[in-house]
Parts: sequence; C-alpha cells; structure tokens
Amino acid sequence: MTGNSRTAAVELRGVSKSFRTSSGVLPWKRRSRDRVALHATDLIVEHGSVTGIIGMNGSGKSTLVRILATLMLPDTGSAHVFGHDVVEDAAAVRRHVNRVSVEASFFKSLSPWENLLYSARLYGSDDDIRARSRRVLSQLGLPASTLDKPMKQLSRGQQQKVAIARSLLTAPSLLLMDEPTTGLDPHSKREVQNVIRTMRAERDVTVLLCTHDLAEAEALCDRVVILDGGRVLADATPERLRSAHSAATLEDAFLTLVGRSLDDDSEAPEEE
Repeated sequence: MTGNSRTAAVELRGVSKSFRTSSGVLPWKRRSRDRVALHATDLIVEHGSVTGIIGMNGSGKSTLVRILATLMLPDTGSAHVFGHDVVEDAAAVRRHVNRVSVEASFFKSLSPWENLLYSARLYGSDDDIRARSRRVLSQLGLPASTLDKPMKQLSRGQQQKVAIARSLLTAPSLLLMDEPTTGLDPHSKREVQNVIRTMRAERDVTVLLCTHDLAEAEALCDRVVILDGGRVLADATPERLRSAHSAATLEDAFLTLVGRSLDDDSEAPEEE
C-alpha cells in the first residue's frame, strides 16, 4: 500500500460487500445465504497513478469499482474519493469520477454526437463539445463519418470507443475503467492504451483499470492489485510481482498466485 490519506485519490478502509443468494428450484425448498463479494479491504491509491485491479470473474474487482462509482453501498468500512465519502457525499464523488464498463449503456437510436452531448450536459460541460468530441474520437481511431450515425449501426468495438470518449469529455479526476478494451481488435486496443497514457501525462488523471489483459496491465500500470475470492492476494508493481515469483511475465506471476489462468475464467461465477 502506498500514499497517505491527505493525498490519496482513493482510500478504502475495511470495505466489504455481500450479496444474498438463493438455491433450489421450488420456492418452499429455497435456501438463502450471503455470498461475500469483497472481504474487508484496505486500499490507498495516489494521485496520477494507473492502478490495475486484476482477478477472475467473481474476485470482487467490479464490486470494488461500483462502490467507488457510488453505484453500490458498502456493507462495512469507509471509502473516500479525493477526501469525499462515497456514501455521505456521493454527489461530490460523482463530480470527480467517470466510469467505462464492458457493457456501456447508450441511447441506441441516437448518434455518438447526441449521446456525447447528453452526457456532457449532465456534467455541466457542453462548451465546444462537438470539436472536443471529434478530437477525442479521432485519437481513438473512430472515423468522423460515424459521429452522426445511430449508435445501433456501429460495431461493438466502435460503441466501446464512444463509451471511452464519453468518459474523457467530462475531464474526470478519477477514471474507473472496467474491462475498457474488451471487444476491441489489437490495433484499437493500442489506440485506447495510448489515449490513457496521453491523458495521464496531460491531465494528471488517476486511473483504476480492471482488465483480463495482463499484458495491458503490465504495459500501463504502475501498480497491480490482485484479487481472489474478494481478498487482496498481492499489491505491488508489475516488476516486483514478477521478481517475487520468479516469473517472466505478469501472467506467470498471476498463475503462481491464483493457481489458474485468466484463460480459464469462462466457468467462474460472474460478480453481482
């Protein structure tokens, strides 16, 4: 763990989250139990860093991101974003945060431009929005000709690029990226990664990156937090993780720690 509470972009103290699940087909035979998605977790993230959150499906990474995005309440503990409590001061947190998820929501009959304008106005930032939209989409490799097409006519990869552009237009201080390059081809992945690097250099943005792509995490992240079963297994730079486990790559270190590869994730339970 690095940083301190006075300078932290993110600070979690004892944060946990459980979900009530039911088993059994017949109503009178169903049994309910609590499934722990995130055990009591401490985490501090410094300003301007790129921190990777790595884990199998069901490891707790998306739960952590949703708590920070004020989309989910923690059961115990406290979470702060730039000093603002995610429960008590959620409105202030939202002014600092934007989130990109693997399944972004849009008004599918509207164009990328209309969706971006709507989002910018929600955040009170629609000055010169069309020029900024063109610039960001160009950085992401999305042709200008797509700006006025209905979203439903765009490919899955193109829609994901619009989702990333939407998050960047509001100039967030903390960018929560939950599998942002899923569904993108290798060239598009590199474009997104380059935008993250540029954004960090120019705006001092703090990034939390949840990804299954360990090569991406190794290339972008100053630090990697590995979750398994809702617990932190490791928290270090990619270099230290490789060294500690005599691993040639971050993926090899992950395999040593968790005991299975992210390629085996298809049978893991999805997070709530």
